[in-house]
Amino acid sequence: MKLSVIIPVYNEVESIQAILKRVQDTGLVHEIVVVDDGSKDGTRDILKTLDGQNSVRVILHERNKGKGAAVRTGMAAATGDVLLIQDADLEYDPRDYPQLLQPINEGLADVVYGSRFLGRAHRVTMFWHLVANRMLTFMTNILYNTILTDMETGYKVFRREILNGMVLHANSFDFEPEFTAKILKRKFRIFEVPITFNPRDYTQGKKIKLHDAFEAVWTLIKYRFVE
Repeated sequence: MKLSVIIPVYNEVESIQAILKRVQDTGLVHEIVVVDDGSKDGTRDILKTLDGQNSVRVILHERNKGKGAAVRTGMAAATGDVLLIQDADLEYDPRDYPQLLQPINEGLADVVYGSRFLGRAHRVTMFWHLVANRMLTFMTNILYNTILTDMETGYKVFRREILNGMVLHANSFDFEPEFTAKILKRKFRIFEVPITFNPRDYTQGKKIKLHDAFEAVWTLIKYRFVE
């Protein structure tokens, strides 16, 4: 199966070349669809020089619309049989791709989540961020009768066909709960696999904020009862 990696990017001039090299070094990728979401730090200038090289396709948003909007643009443009969402900030390690793809390749799953909480190596940081993640996952499990350990993970891998008939609206970090709610309501087979995780803190450029957690709560509740 052909793998498309979707990389939403906003102001990642320090990491964009490194993450692209790490993805390419896996040797597993058919195409890399990079969606720059209105960066203003020089990221776009770098991407323009890389477009069309080594399976990289670059799409530029003229203004910042949010991570969800960038992911949706990437999903619409991707041509692979399997789509994988990869953050550009080096928190997630592409060397985990074989484990993420295995349940799909073996026909066991339609969707795979890379869980930060299943026992692999991770950097120790930000207690309250961990608490928020745990609470949002717990709320997901209650509302949708499931046993996920990491709803908010940035590593989501899925067969292209699960998107058929699915309308996604998220423009920001509410993409994670909206996508999760809709695949759970459609009864797709989900596997979780452990991943390594090297989180940034806010001084290093982490973008998600407290208000995004409240938006996630509302999103989970809303899509439990509407499409």
